[in-house]
This record gives sequence, structure tokens and C-alpha cells, in this order.
Amino acid sequence: MITFDPLWRTLAAKHMNKTDLQKATGLSSATIAKLSKGDPIMLDVVDRICKGLEVPIYDVVEILQDPD
Repeated sequence: MITFDPLWRTLAAKHMNKTDLQKATGLSSATIAKLSKGDPIMLDVVDRICKGLEVPIYDVVEILQDPD
């Protein structure tokens, strides 16, 4: 399972909100909504976030083990 919790921590550390994220990356409001809900997104979106925020991928996504 993939979580975007690192993204929200990164935004908080940079004193940014979702609107700032949208401006920094050029992402649509629909994509920001998907991120907020933890819905699947394309990998190129993750790339745009990393480049826009100037952070490595682990500051945006985390892979969690599914409980079996």
C-alpha cells in the first residue's frame, strides 16, 4: 500500500499548503484531491511533485506493508 503521508509532512515542514503545492507543481485541483484521498496517481505526478518541491521521492510517498 502506498501512502502520501510523507508529502503532507514535507508540506508542513516547508510551511506550504495544498494551494502552494498546486502552484509549485502545476497540478490540477482534481489531482490534489486524489492525493488528499490517497487515491492512485500516475508516477509522472510524483515526479512533478519531487521536482516542484525539490525533494527526493521518499519525502512524497511511502510504501507500507499490507497486513496479512
